[in-house]
Amino acid sequence: MTELFKTIWYTKKRFVGKKGIFLFALLKRLKKILWNSVKDSKNDNRKNNKEKQNEEEPAAERNASPEESDLTGNFEKDVETVEELFHNNDTLVVRKMENRNGKTIKFCIMYIDGMVNSLMINQNVVFPIENAEIGPQENALDHIFNQVILISEIEKTAKVEKILEAIVSGDTVLFVENSDNVLLLNTKGFTHRSVTEPESEKILRGPREGFTEVLLENLSMLRRRIGTQDLKMKFKILGKRTKTKACVCYIEGLVNPKILDELYRRLDKLNMDGTLDVNYISEIIKDSPLTTFKTIGDTERPDVVAARLLEGRVAVLLNGTPVAITVPYLFIENFQNNEDYYVNFYYASIQRLVRMAGFLITVYFPAFYVAVMTYHQEILPTPMLVSVSTARESVPFPTVIEVFIMIFVFMVISETGVRMPVGIGHALSIVGALVIGQAAVDAKLISAPVIIIVALTGITGLMVQKLNASIIVYRTLILLLASFTGIVGIAFGTGFLIIHLFNIRSFGVPYISELSFRFQKNKDIFMRAPWWKMITRPDFAMDKVRMNTEKSDR
Repeated sequence: MTELFKTIWYTKKRFVGKKGIFLFALLKRLKKILWNSVKDSKNDNRKNNKEKQNEEEPAAERNASPEESDLTGNFEKDVETVEELFHNNDTLVVRKMENRNGKTIKFCIMYIDGMVNSLMINQNVVFPIENAEIGPQENALDHIFNQVILISEIEKTAKVEKILEAIVSGDTVLFVENSDNVLLLNTKGFTHRSVTEPESEKILRGPREGFTEVLLENLSMLRRRIGTQDLKMKFKILGKRTKTKACVCYIEGLVNPKILDELYRRLDKLNMDGTLDVNYISEIIKDSPLTTFKTIGDTERPDVVAARLLEGRVAVLLNGTPVAITVPYLFIENFQNNEDYYVNFYYASIQRLVRMAGFLITVYFPAFYVAVMTYHQEILPTPMLVSVSTARESVPFPTVIEVFIMIFVFMVISETGVRMPVGIGHALSIVGALVIGQAAVDAKLISAPVIIIVALTGITGLMVQKLNASIIVYRTLILLLASFTGIVGIAFGTGFLIIHLFNIRSFGVPYISELSFRFQKNKDIFMRAPWWKMITRPDFAMDKVRMNTEKSDR
């Protein structure tokens, strides 16, 4: 149609004049007819689409799934409806019964076997109901709700969707004849792991408790540590199929509302089938999703979460996993350890500086060795240069290939040791490293200095477990740059790393915002100052004053 209009327009321009008046009028008339035809066609399409939509809406309402409907009040029909939604599910227990005293009323309890406390159901639900005396004029459901059931947490509902959520989460549903509501009874009683110290966060001094896979138990650990009504805990359901319960925890008055609102906004945007672990969430809601640095903290220790909440952070706990995540998360937290605050500040400061030195060694030491041996041999003392050159005399590989091979071998041994059973894994790591290293040196495939450098690199890398991914990536990048351009490449890689760190944000907070040249800012950065010196909280907290206690003069 557009091409036809163009043809008409060009034809009009060509025949303008006395001889083309008649043809011009004819073309103008034809253009008007075609334009009206197109316009009418569009209007008809809009009208048909609207009528079709209006016809589909009642059909959609008629075909609404049973999960979105309410109970009808018909006892047999309501029980059958819920049973059908659990078809082909042999773990569903359905028991119908009647009371023995007063007017006879039918009841039905429904729950998932293995997720409830059977003793509680028998003693506090079944026995009281069967012996309940219900008067002829009494509302059976209200009477049972107020006087019969011996369970503290009870809820009324008529929503089928809510009934399904209650059953699969371990609650018991009680149907009562002649009632369009049911009672949801908290009878959860599934087995779970007991509270133990987290294997990945062991300490020499401090609390030994760790989170478990039960959300409410984890929340109770936090509540015991922060005994204030300002500690807020708000639940959310994540995952369309798993219906996993999550809890957002923060301290009102300390948390920055902008950070909290941004977290809620990102959680509300989640649209996924299941959330079995907090990493499902953190990889989606984190800032700079392609960066190797962590912008969301994680821990299995309730004391760590409590300490971060007291600094104005927000925590998210998920049912089914012992790991909690906290935001915002800053770069310096990678070098901080919860044990730093349970020991003498001198010792804690030294340990923190050692961790920072370990990070620099594991990232830069292999690259510096390759750069010196390839491009800058003159900076080594002559005896050292002779010793290293003698060790490399019969090695067939370039220095950079040597280093890469040994780093890969070390990573393989380390990963194998982690995946094997505890006793075998430790023996394999030690024996494997000794045997392979000695055999490689004796066969003159790898030089002894490279074995020493890679071993030191691997050991220091274990000191900063939170930066494992970043260490591997940037160590490889800087090593490649050093192999091409020497120390200039190392400087270029360092500049790139610094610029990248400056560009990272964690929920709007600059990743290295706490790094400063002011002493007051550095009281818990490179070193841990004594408690009486750490007066303020981080800048992103609303209430900056942490304490106002003066040091004792005695």
